[in-house]
Amino acid sequence: MTTTGSGSGSGSGPASGAGPASGAGPVTGPAGGSPRGSGSDGAVAGWPATPAAGRSRPVRSPTLDELPLRDDLRGMVPYGAPQLDVPVLLNTNENPHPPSAGLVDALGKAASLAATEANRYPDRQAEALRADLAYYLTPDAGFGLRTDQVWAANGSNEVLQQLCQAFGGPGRVALGYEPSYSMHRLIAVATATGWAGERREPDFTLDPDAVAAAIHRHRPSLVFLASPNNPTGTALPLEVVLAACAAVGETGSGIVVVDEAYAEFRRAGVPSALALLPSQPRLVVTRTMSKAFALAGARIGYLAAHPAVVDALQLVRLPYHLSTFTQAVARTALAHADELLATVEAVKAQRDRLVAELTGLGCAVAPSDANFVLFGRFTDQRAAWQGLLDAGVLVRDVGLPGWLRVTAGLAGEVDAFLTATRALLAEGATALAPPAAAPTDPASAAAAPATARPATATSTDARPTVELPYLGEE
Repeated sequence: MTTTGSGSGSGSGPASGAGPASGAGPVTGPAGGSPRGSGSDGAVAGWPATPAAGRSRPVRSPTLDELPLRDDLRGMVPYGAPQLDVPVLLNTNENPHPPSAGLVDALGKAASLAATEANRYPDRQAEALRADLAYYLTPDAGFGLRTDQVWAANGSNEVLQQLCQAFGGPGRVALGYEPSYSMHRLIAVATATGWAGERREPDFTLDPDAVAAAIHRHRPSLVFLASPNNPTGTALPLEVVLAACAAVGETGSGIVVVDEAYAEFRRAGVPSALALLPSQPRLVVTRTMSKAFALAGARIGYLAAHPAVVDALQLVRLPYHLSTFTQAVARTALAHADELLATVEAVKAQRDRLVAELTGLGCAVAPSDANFVLFGRFTDQRAAWQGLLDAGVLVRDVGLPGWLRVTAGLAGEVDAFLTATRALLAEGATALAPPAAAPTDPASAAAAPATARPATATSTDARPTVELPYLGEE
């Protein structure tokens, strides 16, 4: 993909549906562009055809194409993956373990207590929640985080949006390495920030020198890295993060954002970028409570960074953006962190089982430090996706030729998926491509001590970019 700025009119949004990814087409009104909700005489459905005396007759509702929408948003479709009604849902990377009865009771009591002050605005700075989050992150960081180094918002997507609002915008560029979480690109577009998409290595890893070269070439205001990465599950060695930070420091162009939405699912020895914060002033690490904490319905995301970054986000955050109820639920969940994180080990066990058994079936499997597994290489991944769906198992076709992604679910759900996959391969309804070089497992490299390395990139590096369809989801 070549670097595109806002207003290009060529942006594309996520594919609709839970099935194979597809390119976004023009958005028109329903029924082939007929005026929305209007009858044959132009009257608007639900409104009287003959207006009351003294009132004007209502006009028909405009179609989206008739509204003065920004040019770079035309042709896009809303982000989302509607579910299908099948017995086994393994396509959205949710934590399959619901909260315990005790936690449900605690959450209810917290919400009830918050309701007694619902007539008042919430704590605008969410000081208590941020203090709790700083305490929670401290063991992973290896140093004591302070409240002024943490920020929270409605899901990690709002955190990412605030970063783009504060550091992106017209005339600025965000850089990402695809395939990766598509909302990095979509939020950049929504905030009128240009997008530069660089490709990953064939094994889905990132080369530190190539990362630095892209930063020198594009001079981005934001660099998005994901570790573990969605949809591949690959974690980043700290060497890659340091190379990005060094290049940003040399160009003076922006900040480095490491999206660690799946960080709690890392294998032993795989470090977090949090450990680099003391020495990297332009580093930001984002997290969520949707995955490991099984609170996808509560919409709580947060970041750790230097205090100046937090100050910058307060310039663009909406007043009282975190409700009293959201803050109460998040604090209660953090107080029960040990119980909630116990489910992480169960999810990791099913993920490792998926890796082992899919490998045994002859599939190529990307090493995963997340709660999902990318597997293939199918000669026709869409046929494989449909075959699994016909067997009652919904996985994700992320638009990568030959690859599918499956979430690590409950033991019974994984049983059903593996049974369906064995049958699919045995029946010959779909085939695997000839063996290729296996994806490199970055765990050992990620666990190695990181040392700063100088960027060796030059502005003449002509590493190609690639246009990719919708890839990944929360």
